[in-house]
Amino acid sequence: MTIDQTNSLDTDGIPEALQEYEQWICWRITDRDGKATKVPIIPSTGEYASATDPETWRPFDEALEYLERGDAAGIGFVFTEDDPFVGIDLDDCRDPETGSPSTDAREIIVELDSFTEISPSGTGYHVIVRGSLPGDRSRRGSVEMYEMARFFTVTGDHVDATPARVRERSASLEAVYNEYIAEIDSSAEPGQQTLDADHDSDGDVNTGTSSQQPTLEDEELLEKAQSASNGEKFDRLWRGSTTGYESQSEADMALCCLLAFWSGDAARVDRLFRRSGLIREKWDDVHYSDGSTYGEKTVERAIANTDDVYDPSSGEGTVQREPRDGSTSTEQTVGGTDGARAAYLAEKNQLLSERVADFETTLEEKNERIKELEADNRMLREQLDACEEQLEELEQQSELETGAETDGEDASIWNRARRFVRDGNE
Repeated sequence: MTIDQTNSLDTDGIPEALQEYEQWICWRITDRDGKATKVPIIPSTGEYASATDPETWRPFDEALEYLERGDAAGIGFVFTEDDPFVGIDLDDCRDPETGSPSTDAREIIVELDSFTEISPSGTGYHVIVRGSLPGDRSRRGSVEMYEMARFFTVTGDHVDATPARVRERSASLEAVYNEYIAEIDSSAEPGQQTLDADHDSDGDVNTGTSSQQPTLEDEELLEKAQSASNGEKFDRLWRGSTTGYESQSEADMALCCLLAFWSGDAARVDRLFRRSGLIREKWDDVHYSDGSTYGEKTVERAIANTDDVYDPSSGEGTVQREPRDGSTSTEQTVGGTDGARAAYLAEKNQLLSERVADFETTLEEKNERIKELEADNRMLREQLDACEEQLEELEQQSELETGAETDGEDASIWNRARRFVRDGNE
């Protein structure tokens, strides 16, 4: 089914400075756990795109052409470390009926004084400036700032009171960052802590599906996972792609093993998985005799088969190995791929075990089916033999009846002949 939303895109309102970069993707809306989610796709192919894979990005004209064909719902711009842009996402701060922004949103937009557009939902704003993030944090509440590894949906629905071009606003960016993003003490006024209690009505910079407010620690963990040596694989699974796996169950296990490596905590693995593109109703279905759900058992197996866990307390970025056989634990460095390799091996071992179990189950089912077919075959042969016997009996009976009729006719003709001869002699 094609999606036609090209009327919501005003190409004249998109700054040329953005159009010049070949960092464009398209997006479509998919239903994930009952929530409409924007999924990035590659213009021209419709396959999953990634904010960390330049091979999936295209020039602006190609993205626009794909959108105009009706195969996507919109276009988006990917922020990278090679461009000078920072995107500020303000959610749930605009009344779509009156067009009025909240007080905090108005202050942020005025302070930044750069290109600003209305988000696809009409309930938020995107501000794009030239500059760099002043710190390591990227969000607090409903205010988010990103300069790499994220994409913004782009509408071109320019806010008239703001500049039509992207301006250099480093000082203003730092001021907004310090007030709305940076760490705050517990005595801060409630209004200074968040722009709004809700978050991400447009889903521009994440593909989460859970209504639960994600913590900063979760966001940092996801960023590390996406930036690791196997980050492309993680990002692909996180977005819901099952490419390379024979079933979604295998993809589920793969993502859980990766999450187990980075978090080491079953509750956190479950919480994060529910935000991924792989989440489905089956996750909460009871599949085992002990009452365990499919999701619970998948997480349990992933944790059990992941010995190496990332240790964020170490400045060297290490993982703490916790063997289940009681032997002495050892440390390995993530940067040298040992940790990623261990997580990969644990994942592969689990997948192989699952596959062997599936094969065994399939083999048993086939053997049972063969037995059933053999029994059916015997029954059919017995029925065929009985039918053949009945057919022989019917043929014999038919021959007897035919013979009797023939004998009777011969006798009748002979009698008539005898009478004819006798009558003639008389």
